[in-house]
Amino acid sequence: MEIFTQQLINGLIIGLMYALVALGYTMVYGIIRLINFAHGDIFMSGAFIGYFVFVILGFYSVHFGFLIIFLMFIVAMLVAGLLGVTVERLAYRPLRQSAKIIVLISSIGVSYTLEYTVRVFYGASFLAFPSNIGQQIIHLGFLQVTYIQLFIICICSLFMWGITRFVKSTLTGKAMRSIAIDQETSQLMGIDVDKVIAVTFFIGAAIAGAGGVMFGFYYGEINFLMGFLLGLKAFTASIIGGIGNIPGAFVGGIVLGMLETFGSSYLGGQWKDVFSFVVLIAVLILMPTGLLGEKVAERM
Repeated sequence: MEIFTQQLINGLIIGLMYALVALGYTMVYGIIRLINFAHGDIFMSGAFIGYFVFVILGFYSVHFGFLIIFLMFIVAMLVAGLLGVTVERLAYRPLRQSAKIIVLISSIGVSYTLEYTVRVFYGASFLAFPSNIGQQIIHLGFLQVTYIQLFIICICSLFMWGITRFVKSTLTGKAMRSIAIDQETSQLMGIDVDKVIAVTFFIGAAIAGAGGVMFGFYYGEINFLMGFLLGLKAFTASIIGGIGNIPGAFVGGIVLGMLETFGSSYLGGQWKDVFSFVVLIAVLILMPTGLLGEKVAERM
């Protein structure tokens, strides 16, 4: 029972990281029907931005304070969000009326550009994140969790709640849902479509940037290629949950994280990545609209 519960926690943590990146995929697709394959590399960029802040502010500090951690998250979210807006403005907006395959190819080009730009500045080797932060163990009965695990659970849950409330309750959120239904009519009704799409990219990229920092703290190392595979798995999570549906991104991420964790524990860690994409194929065949069973491609 103890091992099962521990694996449950591990699966939840991994799933929440997938969910954060999947949220960006599903928000962008819900509005402009674009699969932004560069999104995983924005996640990676957020991790390196956080690392940069750590080196500047914390590496030479005797006491690694809460303020430095806070600044790592804030700066990573802000810069990653601006990076997402820049990518939308330069690589996607001029091609918005083009065939979808052209925009898709553009997103792949952006992905490689981000990866190898980071490699030029930081090199190809793994970089060590601070490994002594939040690793203290808390005993909750037979369950053992670390502070960083609790932090990830709380922050991801807060993001989920905040984004859901934002989309459902604010004027910008309502504009997002309107554009998702009919972009041309929304424009005729006075909605600034370009601005709303830019806000969507900013929010999705900012959350992915925060996810990159959490990934670094949790695993203790980062690499310029870390966003590629994680981005594919986050895309898988968004498909499993129902792409275009915000709660579905979190459901899909958690489901994928759980399946990966328990599958690799029984079949071996070498099967983890294979297992993820087998699940994707199965969902596409059996439940093309995702686990929520809705036609989510037509709305946010």
